[in-house]
Amino acid sequence: MTVWESIAKELFSGVLGMGDPLVWVMMAIGAILIWLGVKKDYEPVLLFPMGVGCILANIPGHFAVMPTSGGEPGFLSVLYQAGIANELFPVLIFIGVGAMCEFDPLIRAPYVMIFAAAAHFGIFAATLAASLVGFPFNEAASIGIIGAADGPTTIFVAQKFATNLLAPLTVTAFCYMSLVPIIQPPIVKLLTTKHERRIRMPYRAEKPVSKTALFLFPLMIVVIAGILAPISVPLIGALMFGNLLKVSGVTESLSDTAQNELSNLTTLLLGITVGGTMTAENILTMDVLKILCLGAIAFVFDTVGGLLFAKIANLFLRKKINPMIGACGISAFPMSGRLIAKMALKEDHTNYIIQHAMGVNVAGQVASVVAGGLVLALIPVLM
Repeated sequence: MTVWESIAKELFSGVLGMGDPLVWVMMAIGAILIWLGVKKDYEPVLLFPMGVGCILANIPGHFAVMPTSGGEPGFLSVLYQAGIANELFPVLIFIGVGAMCEFDPLIRAPYVMIFAAAAHFGIFAATLAASLVGFPFNEAASIGIIGAADGPTTIFVAQKFATNLLAPLTVTAFCYMSLVPIIQPPIVKLLTTKHERRIRMPYRAEKPVSKTALFLFPLMIVVIAGILAPISVPLIGALMFGNLLKVSGVTESLSDTAQNELSNLTTLLLGITVGGTMTAENILTMDVLKILCLGAIAFVFDTVGGLLFAKIANLFLRKKINPMIGACGISAFPMSGRLIAKMALKEDHTNYIIQHAMGVNVAGQVASVVAGGLVLALIPVLM
């Protein structure tokens, strides 16, 4: 090959590569993710970077993921190894989420953890369904953890037990999290009556939770969860560390940084890095199609489990609860809590259940990490 032929091949490699129809398919997928984030406002902080990363990863002859001519890895590969392969990004995100969490409603009404547990029924439903369609148990359990409705937890579990499925599992988890406003409302309306959706749960100004209780609560959760599932300590520890920064009263600047700069920067890098894994060979497979269907099953059964448990509880309660809050038990925090509160206001513009909805949603965040830890602990035992 002459020098001019080498130069022509280098210059026109991208043009020649665009002849592959799979490149156009993946470009379209990236564009759809960007459109959903920008136009539809479906969790844009996740979908927008993911869409951009997907486009970058599928430009033929690029060096965003592939090694450069000098043999150095592309920047998306560097980010993947630095933040996802060693679970750093999920841990950092949990620090930010913990700093955002208000555990006051959960401490006042610890019984809402029951709703959160019921709203994670999708983990078991999806795991069973995945096993039935041929996935080995470790992969089935990793797919089931999508039902925790928590992207970082999904990454953490998949990285340990299903690295070959890390890309589709991560993309599926984050996509379904962002589509909560589409998934939950029709299920809620199908399983509840108009009367049930209008049940009032007035918020009464209660005695403030003491600073001592707020400080001890996250420490107790870490100890209890760590004893039950030691492998969950990185996630639950990061979550509660973020909350301790907030409630300690002496680290306001660190808490603000965790909630804003750290959370935003990590989400940005995580989104574009996950998008960088969305290549045709990783995404356009029959297994990925199955995972998308199983992820939908997980989210549907999560919502159904929380709703039905709340409806069953109403059979025994003198003072009825609005069963819609059961759907907030998934870990899509704070999306699900806000969504259910808006649905209640749409049914009755004077019915404010935001405090109750967010209390259950916070409980769901804790439950998702505990569930992830239990899955991590059980997979080696049951394999």
